[in-house]
Amino acid sequence: MRKLVVIAFCAAMPLAAQDQPQGSQPKPVPAPTLEKPGMAAPEAKSEKPAKPAAPKPVNPDAGKTVEEIIARVNNEIITRSEYDKARQTAVEEAKSECQNRCTPDQLQTDIEDRQKHALRDLVDQSLLVQRAKDMGVNVEPELIKRLDAIRTDNKLASMEELEKAVSGQGMNWEDFKNNIRNTLLTQRVISSEVGSHVTISDEEVSKYYEAHKGEFVRPEQVALREIVVSTEGKKPEELPDLKKKAETALKRVQDGEDFGEIAKRLSDGSTKSQGGFLGVYKRGELSKELEDKVFQMKRNQLTEVMETKQGYLVLQVLEHYDEGEQSLAKVKNEIMDKLYSARMEPAMREYLKTLREQSYVVIKPGYQDIAGGGGSEIQEVSATPEVTKSKKGHKKFLLFGKRSGSASSFK
Repeated sequence: MRKLVVIAFCAAMPLAAQDQPQGSQPKPVPAPTLEKPGMAAPEAKSEKPAKPAAPKPVNPDAGKTVEEIIARVNNEIITRSEYDKARQTAVEEAKSECQNRCTPDQLQTDIEDRQKHALRDLVDQSLLVQRAKDMGVNVEPELIKRLDAIRTDNKLASMEELEKAVSGQGMNWEDFKNNIRNTLLTQRVISSEVGSHVTISDEEVSKYYEAHKGEFVRPEQVALREIVVSTEGKKPEELPDLKKKAETALKRVQDGEDFGEIAKRLSDGSTKSQGGFLGVYKRGELSKELEDKVFQMKRNQLTEVMETKQGYLVLQVLEHYDEGEQSLAKVKNEIMDKLYSARMEPAMREYLKTLREQSYVVIKPGYQDIAGGGGSEIQEVSATPEVTKSKKGHKKFLLFGKRSGSASSFK
């Protein structure tokens, strides 16, 4: 049984409005309750000396903290175990996205950078989820669709089977759904409160193009996206079904569905998290067989299902650049993505700063620097239903095994 993976949105580093612009290149428990001690029962008067009480068994866990709380965000808490899990997720993400494309030093730098922001991102996501609830955002219909897509992609007959599969992987079903729900809530807030206010005009695109024409002088190149159905480690009798899966993915794209979304759901490749975006290639950088095929294709054209050593492969030519200076039409989406990203990040940080200022955010001493603020000692309070509810949403929260960029595949 393959393992399910859910990716939540990274609030600190939002992506551009489109999954992958045409022609762009990848850059990538409750608080301990303080109770009043009970009143001692009055001793019964007796003329006989009382028998000595039997010694009470020693509880080895007495006095131990069940869960260390390292941050409070309004009525939500962030625990040390959540923080540790986020740091481990950062390692898995970095390794998954590196995929032998970076040196060991580059990988380590990426891991350290992700881990450095782990607690800040947990605080940010808590703020965003709470904001969504304050706005009355309802994502239950989308949640049902997302769960049904996961069920379908994993060839499960019913939602009950999906629940059993999740539980069989050691994950609580309600936690699993809540992680997806928090992802959807976060995305909705970012889109409504931040993304909708970041606009790029055609005039700005033209101005950037005229000022940076040198960036767009290129050799003949093709930008490619891929859908990979892996056959590694599979038995011969499994291959027909795997090829059928690749053919189904191709047919869905041919029928009008978005290639990037199909890649996220059905591809087994390491590129699935970025909608299958493989990269931009010059002549001589691909195998002769692939080069002869894709350099004859035009923008948005698809290959047939091709059999490779790794599995069944479908390629799309996202853009075909002729040699020389590229036209504005060829690079417009690339420029829009660059300008959008440049504005979105500071806009997002400013929005999160405002949310923090309007909220009660307290970070335990020793964690302030890595959480981006907060300095008061966390005070334990009597437990309430709100306070005892642990925050579940995490940045790209790892549910099962290594992250592969989608919530829709067992591995």
